[in-house]
Amino acid sequence: MKRVLFWSPRIFAVLFALFISVFALDVFSESRGFWWAVLALQVHLIPVGILLIVLLLAWRWEWIGAVLFPALALLYLVLAAGRFPWVTYAVVSGPLLAIGALFLADWLYRRRLAHL
Repeated sequence: MKRVLFWSPRIFAVLFALFISVFALDVFSESRGFWWAVLALQVHLIPVGILLIVLLLAWRWEWIGAVLFPALALLYLVLAAGRFPWVTYAVVSGPLLAIGALFLADWLYRRRLAHL
């Protein structure tokens, strides 16, 4: 159980970052030139960078993941409010909430083991 709780939020966070990064590839569908595409790709990958920074912090301190992943879900809901169908909000915010819940479970489990 200890290994499952340790690895599952981390693996899901990496997979979610890869999933979000796929959306950055749409910059190559426009024909504005190489340097424009490079700049646009960097801008589109900013959310992935934020996710990876949060993951790096949460890797060591699970409580940070338990707080920041749901905060990112809420931030997305606020910033994108009214722009997309509800499924889009569920596909983006749902995994962030689930990852946060998994980090919370891991943190609580480790605290419980430490106090035994």
